[in-house]
Amino acid sequence: MFPATGGVVCSYDRRMQLRYAFRLYPEPGQRVALPRAFGCARVVFNDAVRAREDARAAKQPFPKAAELSKRLITEAKQTVERSWLGEVSSVALQQSLRDVEAAYRNFFASLKGERKGPTVGAPRFRSRKDARQAIRFTANARWNITSSGRLSLPKIGDVKVKWSRVLPVTPSSVTVIKDAAGRYFASFVIDTDPDTDPDTDRARWGDPDPGSAIGIDLGLTLPQTPSGGTPIAVLSDGVSAPGGEEAEESPAGAGPQTEGVEEPGEGPAEGCPRSCRCG
Repeated sequence: MFPATGGVVCSYDRRMQLRYAFRLYPEPGQRVALPRAFGCARVVFNDAVRAREDARAAKQPFPKAAELSKRLITEAKQTVERSWLGEVSSVALQQSLRDVEAAYRNFFASLKGERKGPTVGAPRFRSRKDARQAIRFTANARWNITSSGRLSLPKIGDVKVKWSRVLPVTPSSVTVIKDAAGRYFASFVIDTDPDTDPDTDRARWGDPDPGSAIGIDLGLTLPQTPSGGTPIAVLSDGVSAPGGEEAEESPAGAGPQTEGVEEPGEGPAEGCPRSCRCG
């Protein structure tokens, strides 16, 4: 059992994801390591987008994920230009490639009319000027919560967390986010099934009656309160940070943030070596 707080994203299918956001307070050395990780993840994302766009321009098949992983991460670490990629967790870099795959999958599904909701544009290069910077760690990264309640992240260290409640089950991943105000958050994802996890928040919800309506009270403390009486925070593109502040995490099926970014080439990003041209 781990402490937690923040937003909960609920749906009425049999499985769902809960997202909990927590304020992080990195130490000075960690405030150097985290931007470095953000910058490296951004470089890999931009390199993957460029590789796919170059293939499209040459009318060649898109490179597969395994090929991109080998070329843009494994082999790139052996070069002088990208040797600094070895200073951050390889799992965070792999998740950037997954973000690119998800973005293109959503883009093509939107073009074919197979995806509901607003039209999704083609992936664009990420920029150091983006308001939100993030890296994601899955279980493969072997992150953990220490006995003292800190979030231990590979090649970053044990980061202080402000907890306010308990996570119902072990999280499947954590995303570390830096917002436009320079604040850091951790967003944990929990995969739950009400049939097998009766103690989770989802167990408090009953399946809705198709013939009845659900009223929403737009309160001040929590964004939405259904007529069933259980308040939740339903988030358009992430999780609610403590105090109503917002910290993002991409929802299932959505591509990575792409608006307001620029082409790379303006110089090294914060936390990146001078040789980096991640934009």
